[in-house]
Amino acid sequence: MKRICTFLVAIVFAATTYAEDAKVCWTGTWAAAAEFTGPGDMPKESLSNRSLREIVRVSIGGSQLRLQLSNEFGSSEVDINAIYIADSKDGWEIDAKTARYLTFGGKKNITIEKGQAVFSDVLKYNLKPLQRLTITINYGKRTPENATSHRGSRTTSYIIKGASKPKSSFEDSERLDHWYNIAAIDVMAPESTPSVAIIGNSITDGRGSTTNLQNRWPDFLATALGGQTAVLNLGIGGNCVLEGGLSQPALVRFDRDILGQRGVKALIIFEGVNDIGGSAGQAERKTQRLIEAYKTLIKKARDNGMKVYMGTITPFKGNGYFKPFQEAARQVVNEWIRTTDLIDGVIDFDQLARDPSDTLQLRKEYSDDWLHLSPAGYEAMGKCAAEVLSK
Repeated sequence: MKRICTFLVAIVFAATTYAEDAKVCWTGTWAAAAEFTGPGDMPKESLSNRSLREIVRVSIGGSQLRLQLSNEFGSSEVDINAIYIADSKDGWEIDAKTARYLTFGGKKNITIEKGQAVFSDVLKYNLKPLQRLTITINYGKRTPENATSHRGSRTTSYIIKGASKPKSSFEDSERLDHWYNIAAIDVMAPESTPSVAIIGNSITDGRGSTTNLQNRWPDFLATALGGQTAVLNLGIGGNCVLEGGLSQPALVRFDRDILGQRGVKALIIFEGVNDIGGSAGQAERKTQRLIEAYKTLIKKARDNGMKVYMGTITPFKGNGYFKPFQEAARQVVNEWIRTTDLIDGVIDFDQLARDPSDTLQLRKEYSDDWLHLSPAGYEAMGKCAAEVLSK
């Protein structure tokens, strides 16, 4: 975990004035796991010489922030002519009077080289807890054929031709439910600010949630914690812990996506259903490898000063993943999670979400595909996780 601390005088943070010489650090308020973007997830036209408006929902607030941009999976450099942020209104609309331009080394433009990530300069901004924020990028001439993105944004992004300004209309725009190049937002916060990062798959990424309504279970977690705890969602749809699946597996991406975040005090590991569901013919061996992988992730987090919580794997009877050996593997993994002394707490999503009349299956009101949960299920999960973290 990277923790960058400094001393500031008379800081106003989230409407609270802190004493002189209060110790503060960069702390992530929002993040998304970076991925390689295949042709099917790219815009119809190149991003070059176009403007992209993206919307995120933060967890904690702050009076100073910085934006991290990623070109770590891009196939070439990214030219950016300008970026401005603003409070979000409905759809593509923003509160133009709140718009502020970001700079990079004092300049509005920047080129991000292939394989690199960069931070903006510090910007003074009244970022409120749990608010929606728009990030508008005016791209220059060069952009990759394959960008760095997060496919499962669950929010709509808007793309128009040419450079935009805060009062520009995005009504006539290409609309995609992906984020491009944005990786994290940090705020300057007291070093004691609670912060949790979550590594997971599509259930954490929000498959089954409502596009643009911010009702993934980590969103409900942030709300239940009152916007006073930083919550970072590093879920990726289709992701595995060991190998296979979509994007880099958790063992590969953990150092960047979890240890690379700022100010994280706790980790939730809620991943493994795709490893188990895809373990045809080798479920027993995959189960033992999965447990060993959990031990590796737990040790890394603890070595970086984090508490570690684990979520039990939710039922999937009725889904194509469900077979006798896969279900036996889920039971073994969940028993290990519930009994290991290597972690600080268990978030028993399995017990929460299963149907009392058939414990191998999700509650009917929580799912329509018997694997992913509905907004009602995600709300229950978020509140359950908040209860465990608050103990």
